[in-house]
Amino acid sequence: MKPFRAAFTLMTALVLGTLSASAQQPKQAAQAKQTPAPAPGGGQPTLLGQFGDWGAYAATTGGRKVCYALAKPSSASTAPPNRPRDPVYMFVASRPAENVRNEVSIVVGYPFKPNSEATVAIGSNQFPMYTQADGAWIKNAAEEARMVDVMRKNGELIVTGESGRGTKSMDRYSLKGLAQALDRANAECK
Repeated sequence: MKPFRAAFTLMTALVLGTLSASAQQPKQAAQAKQTPAPAPGGGQPTLLGQFGDWGAYAATTGGRKVCYALAKPSSASTAPPNRPRDPVYMFVASRPAENVRNEVSIVVGYPFKPNSEATVAIGSNQFPMYTQADGAWIKNAAEEARMVDVMRKNGELIVTGESGRGTKSMDRYSLKGLAQALDRANAECK
């Protein structure tokens, strides 16, 4: 396991605050600076820009800066159908103080089946993800840079997984605007 569970908890709090705030804003205000509910430690994510289906954000909590690109799925389905889930999203984060760059994380909206994997499919590329609680990260960290590169060059990715109750999910993410959102977030977190 990567030693970033605390950072993931922080990111989840930041993202949930961001999603709550952005859900309340009119679409035409998506370009405007948003100030979601404070995160633990007083950090507030700031929208740096909306690029297609991806937003670029930055926050500082406990003196540490984090920048990320965030998207919600363009479609989400479960089998059996219509199973309830918490918010679902994917983000690519950089945390300079921890020397972390472009870390891909997924929150699937339910606790994964213990000891299971999720899968990210991008075109003909498959990336196995290890799971913990409701989060997933790339299983082979050495593949993360390649995964982000493949994401930048494609139009869609699909995340599949299974809950602890046996519900299978399939979430489709548009990658429109990802490259620009990552560039903007990374410029903020040099």
